[in-house]
Order: sequence, then structure tokens, then C-alpha cells
Amino acid sequence: MKVILLADVKGSGKKGELVNVSDGYARNFLLPRKLAKEATAQAMVEYENAENSKQHKIETEKANAAATAQKLDGVNLKFYANAGKNGKLFGSVTSREISEELKKSMNIVIDKRKIDIKGDIKSFGTYECEAKLYAGISAKFYIVVSEKE
Repeated sequence: MKVILLADVKGSGKKGELVNVSDGYARNFLLPRKLAKEATAQAMVEYENAENSKQHKIETEKANAAATAQKLDGVNLKFYANAGKNGKLFGSVTSREISEELKKSMNIVIDKRKIDIKGDIKSFGTYECEAKLYAGISAKFYIVVSEKE
């Protein structure tokens, strides 16, 4: 019997999957506990619509990430900081500050956890960063740290 799982069932599958199980297992265990529903014509249409909706959402997110990556690729962000005698910054430039600057200057919202900084930014210079926007989609940009005037 074909059923659509309404919850994760160990040994059968995950929530939202269409699985083929034995008639007794479906009638005596899955259906009474509301862990699954029978794959009738109407349920199949709902299942296909849900799958199409998920796929459309994924495609939209990928397109948005690709557009953001194209806009962000190769950009130079400038930061101004105070430093000691030897050129070492008081503190450092963090991914949170980079995220805020991207939002303020370019109107691009990226979570601070998705920004990968190559090394610590604790002195003046140019640093390469990478923003991981989606699985397989990332953008490289540069951070330029100079002295406050």
C-alpha cells in the first residue's frame, strides 16, 4: 500500500515522503497513529503540489543567491580603524562588522556566520573574504583596512 508519511518513521522514511509499505503495517500501525495517510488521488495531487512548491522555493533562493553573488563579487569594502605604534589595530574587524557594512553600503543582507575571513583582520591592509550564499554559490570580496584620519 502506498502512503504519504506525516511524520518521520524509523525504518520507513521521513516526513512528506511517498513510501510503499505492507497493507497490515499501514492499517494497523501507521494510519491509526496518524503517522501516515493513504495515497488517494486527492492526496497524491496535494503531495505533487507540495513537491512543486518546494522545488520552486529552492529555485528562487538559488536565483537570489546567484544575483547577490554577482553583485558582491570583487567588491572592496573600506574600514577605518585606530592602531598602535606598530600598525596593529585596537581590536579587529569581525564578520559582524562586515555584515553590517554590506547591509549599510550595498543593501545586501548576509548572515555573519556565512562570511568566511581568511585569517584575522588585526592590522592595516587588504584581506580576502568569502560569502557563502547558498550550497555551491559563493562570492569573493575584499576588505581594505586603513588608518582613521
